[in-house]
Amino acid sequence: MAAVLTKEILGCSSIFDQQRSSSFLSAFSASASSKVFLVPNLQRRWSKSSCSTGGKVVAAISEDLVKAVPGSGGDQKPVKFKVRGVLTVRKNIKEDFKETLVNQLDAFTDKIGRNVVLQLVSTEVDPKTKAPKRSNEAVLKDWSKKSNVKAERVHYTVDFSVDSSFGIPGAITVINKHQKEFFLETITIEGFACGPLHFPCNSWVQSKKDHPDKRIFFSNEPYLPHETPAGLKALREKELKSLRGDGKGERKLSDRVYDFDVYNDLGNPDKGVDLSRPHLGGEKIPYPRRCRTGRLPMDTDMHAESRVEKPQPMYVPRDEQFEESKQNTFSTGRLKAVLHNLIPSLKASISADNRDFNGFSDIDNLYSEGLLLKLGFQDEIWKKLPLPKVVSRIQESSQGILKYDIPKILTKDKFAWLRDDEFARQALAGVNPVTIEKLQVFPPVSKLDPKIYGPQESALKDEHIIGQLEGMTVQQALEGNKLYIVDYHDIYFPFLDKINALDGRKAYGTRTIFFKTSLGTLKPIAIELSLPQAGPSSRSKRVVTAPVDATSNWMWQLAKAHVCSNDAGVHQLANHWLRTHASLEPFILAAHRQLSAMHPIFKLLDPHMRYTLEINALARQNLINADGVIESCFTPGKYCMEISAAAYKDWRFDMEALPADLIRRGMAEPDPTKPHGLKLLIEDYPYATDGLLIWSAIENWVRTYVNHYYPNSSLICNDKELQTWYSESINVGHADLRHKDWWPTLNNSEDLISILTTLIWLASAQHAALNFGQYPYGGYVPNRPPLMRRLIPEETDPEYANFLADPQKYFLLSLPSLLQATKYMAVVDTLSTHSPDEEYIGERQQPWIWSGDTEIIEAFFEFSSEINRIETEIDNRNADPSLRNRCGAGVLPYELLAPSSEPGVTCRGVPNSVSI
Repeated sequence: MAAVLTKEILGCSSIFDQQRSSSFLSAFSASASSKVFLVPNLQRRWSKSSCSTGGKVVAAISEDLVKAVPGSGGDQKPVKFKVRGVLTVRKNIKEDFKETLVNQLDAFTDKIGRNVVLQLVSTEVDPKTKAPKRSNEAVLKDWSKKSNVKAERVHYTVDFSVDSSFGIPGAITVINKHQKEFFLETITIEGFACGPLHFPCNSWVQSKKDHPDKRIFFSNEPYLPHETPAGLKALREKELKSLRGDGKGERKLSDRVYDFDVYNDLGNPDKGVDLSRPHLGGEKIPYPRRCRTGRLPMDTDMHAESRVEKPQPMYVPRDEQFEESKQNTFSTGRLKAVLHNLIPSLKASISADNRDFNGFSDIDNLYSEGLLLKLGFQDEIWKKLPLPKVVSRIQESSQGILKYDIPKILTKDKFAWLRDDEFARQALAGVNPVTIEKLQVFPPVSKLDPKIYGPQESALKDEHIIGQLEGMTVQQALEGNKLYIVDYHDIYFPFLDKINALDGRKAYGTRTIFFKTSLGTLKPIAIELSLPQAGPSSRSKRVVTAPVDATSNWMWQLAKAHVCSNDAGVHQLANHWLRTHASLEPFILAAHRQLSAMHPIFKLLDPHMRYTLEINALARQNLINADGVIESCFTPGKYCMEISAAAYKDWRFDMEALPADLIRRGMAEPDPTKPHGLKLLIEDYPYATDGLLIWSAIENWVRTYVNHYYPNSSLICNDKELQTWYSESINVGHADLRHKDWWPTLNNSEDLISILTTLIWLASAQHAALNFGQYPYGGYVPNRPPLMRRLIPEETDPEYANFLADPQKYFLLSLPSLLQATKYMAVVDTLSTHSPDEEYIGERQQPWIWSGDTEIIEAFFEFSSEINRIETEIDNRNADPSLRNRCGAGVLPYELLAPSSEPGVTCRGVPNSVSI
């Protein structure tokens, strides 16, 4: 079968080693479809030395042909031979009428010379001209014949003419003379004695009329800058220079330029003063940098970049845009369908008279009976939308029913969300398990300036918790590592006056105290609710403790709801968006600008940068912008991104490593006798225990990789590309924090291993733990209300009587409205969904050919096998009844760090990158 494929794709020519071609195609076919963690029987022909001749005779077509070269010794004369290339082009399956016409035009003009032209560039230079040796320019074959092929991938061939002194090709240039761009996946060159040569491209090749310069693609051989073959040095720098651009002008959607800018495009003051927002980034409001688009300024604010409103696309470098399968089935299809069609329908359907939940049954009906929508003229459009499964539509004349899938939190125990133990368990194993800390002192103390925000003292007293400590004193509980806290006082307090002045928004600065029981579980024992002092007699702080009667039970439930609302905001704005999405973008931009595609570190990071710039651009356009989904659905409203920026002031890259973060929060202590060198103070802490397995696997993989390419520290210090990447990430990408003394140095292999492990951890496991549980836990709004609309009434408040008369109604009126809830549910469902083309940790595109270094390929498959073993271990833990935070009656297993997943909302799976 492989031989048949070889003949079909490569053609039947005596110059090809059929056995070698067959083995390549077999590996290629497997790499395209396999999702199984296997270690193949790799051949060493892909190592750097495999194409070395060791003598005068070089780059012959085969060993037999070497013998045919006339002459001997110093009298050898170059002889011309042909080699063949196979290009794999990924096609769009769905094309509109315009695209079909352009394709037909390209097929016609291809016949008359407006075609795709390629040229091989040798790793060697001509001793006479001192320029790289080049093959003839060759034209891609069969473009017109295969123009109507309906397949995801189409293979084309091209024949090059080289001579026996050519050397080994290290680069290929491509000119596209067609009207339309095409996506070039790989190029494989057959015919050299060393076996197939692979060029992983994975890039859009633009038409020459749009981008006149030749595109440059390098082979899969990794080279540190000082190792770059003489024939490739100029091309290496030329390609990087083109990616950096000149920092001027507005970027076109077809550009491939990576540059930095501040967040000055979230507001839209041209549409009204209410839509004006502060610029994030700079001395006044520090923030990471984002990808520059260069759009013209707004009319009303010369320092603000004009908006590109939905559904028009926002610029990211062309290769960062979603592939077709992701566009059609995921973000630009599903997310935009939700934002542009579903949400307007919700607004039109939910009248002012029907804006609140009247009972918990109204919430339950969203899953069982659905919500009746008035679609009207949108009806036909609606049918064609690639909406998620959760947004299923039942035809009913000109109306539709919106039904939501049952969130996972309800599947095992419908009333779990009411229980204190579940409230506490989610602090360790929910969607935001990265905030809980060991309580160091009691009462807790604010770090805010007392001159601005008043006394730092907490209202919490010993008498509030002493009865819950199983006979211990408060000091004994502290010393015994029994007390823990989720503290949202300082992050919210400076904004409370502004938030509470908004219509329908009410918030406290909350502190929640937990006690670790003898079973290793937590129980909440006190909640402090703080407000700014409105006057000398105002009660600005109050403490709610575990309930003892009906009234205190409802007070307790309202207090927990406010804690969850604060938790939802900090989770989304600080831990999720800031610490994974926004903080990684500068490192990604700098990597493309400063690390060549042939640099080993770029090859390592490449799968962990996929789609991040695109999803961040979509967020700026639709989610974190003025009046976007985040402002609409979360308590801080228009101040959401200012809270995110406030969190950035305390962000530290050196504390983003999982072990460092656990130690910083007091959740672990260094202990070299323990696995991973840490002793967890709560042994059954699912996020930490599973996370450390993945962290260690990443660290071991990175250590093997780094030590392979940098056997001594001088290589790291002298690697100009590497040092410039890291320096630019800090000094430009995180410019507002560049003078901080906590930035790790980059002087030796341990420094590099730590930096790279942290980046890969953040992009993969940390983001997964914070993202894919959003709908499973938050899709039932009472479990994690994203906003609250009422404060808890005091006995002297006029509303207190209403609360006593109908506490359930008061509770529901405190939660988001029907419109806010259904909008939030639809969006977080989409954000919790894995796309069909997801690439999970331990996987990567073209797994056998992404690198030309055999030892590294073997090490990668060892890493893949380790990830597979971790998945089995997590499954075993979730079946262990002694682990009460992940196993028990009605308890959800903790699978957010289980590496693999099917497409959809699964509450599991660790993609390689921040891709949604």
